Amino acid sequence: MREPAPITTTTDETSAPSIQIEDVRLTLASTAGPVNILNGVSLEVAHGEALALLGPSGSGKSSLLMVAAGLEAVTSGRIAVAGRRLDTLNEDQLARFRREHVGIVFQSFHLVPTMTALENVAVPMELLGRADAFAKAEAALEAVSLAHRLDHYPGQLSGGEQQRVALARAIVHEPEVLFADEPTGNLDGATGAAIVELLFRLRARAGATLFLVTHEQTLASRCDRILHMKDGLIVAEERHR
Repeated sequence: MREPAPITTTTDETSAPSIQIEDVRLTLASTAGPVNILNGVSLEVAHGEALALLGPSGSGKSSLLMVAAGLEAVTSGRIAVAGRRLDTLNEDQLARFRREHVGIVFQSFHLVPTMTALENVAVPMELLGRADAFAKAEAALEAVSLAHRLDHYPGQLSGGEQQRVALARAIVHEPEVLFADEPTGNLDGATGAAIVELLFRLRARAGATLFLVTHEQTLASRCDRILHMKDGLIVAEERHR
């Protein structure tokens, strides 16, 4: 595969790729010794592009999402997202970066069970000190057709509704990059298809870059590009647009 250009940071975010990863390696400790998870991955994702990562379990696709989202520190290599070098930031700086610039949707919804849907979605905005946190949260829930569920707790919602709350939380602050890790993995076919439609509709409305991990070829085929991973490396690429 073509190697990306060397990473440079810039204040003009449109002059650089949305995501730029250069020779990234991730090695984790285990009882049996060091385990190499990523083995020198390089890639670029353009602004507004929808990218899917496919690969067998253990191929490194979720780990690549984690490092690209600033949730896992790399062992070596460089990462820039939305024009910012992530591999040079400390934990507090990374947390701030995620709150301001990215949205993340996991297979497990990670909703706070003691908070209503409205409160769950408002959390990112409250952490940013936004006075309009609850107004924005209500608008985000309306965008995912849950205006009638504002005061319901996660335990009172179906799996599909919980995933829609998680999506609303991920997009409430209008992120530049939306990460989704197996977003339909815990849902039945019909509900999963509805979530996919919603995910791409929200991505198109916001003009965000979509970085998607999945094992479903049908979902991946909706993206502009598919990268296939194996043994911690990108081994093949398909372009759909």
